[in-house]
Amino acid sequence: MHRSFLIAAIGLAIVSTPQAADAPKIVPLLTQPLADLPNKEALMLTVAYGPGESSSAHRHNADVFVYVLEGAILMGVNGGAPVRLEAGQTFHESPSDVHTVSRNASDSAPAKFVVFIVKNKGAPATAPAQ
Repeated sequence: MHRSFLIAAIGLAIVSTPQAADAPKIVPLLTQPLADLPNKEALMLTVAYGPGESSSAHRHNADVFVYVLEGAILMGVNGGAPVRLEAGQTFHESPSDVHTVSRNASDSAPAKFVVFIVKNKGAPATAPAQ
């Protein structure tokens, strides 16, 4: 019960900011304290982009691992050239990266990916880019 409440609370924190109608759908899956890494926790969620959807520039202040489930996405950090990722491919962001590009690579097909974040316990999963 406690874990379900915590997952729901984190999900609300992630998606509580007003989003445009074309904003990605974020679904929290799990939050887990990491016993071997004091003051760290893991967060797992899915992100679904409709055709042409994207996220504004942001940062995570955490290690972020992405695994594409369906479709294709474009990911880029620190103003570098974005990379195209298709189903089965992965991407990593370091705690110092600014996620400058995150969008569906298609204007006609949806895309979905799993995000696994290792972050400071209690810290927000996402922050606006500075």
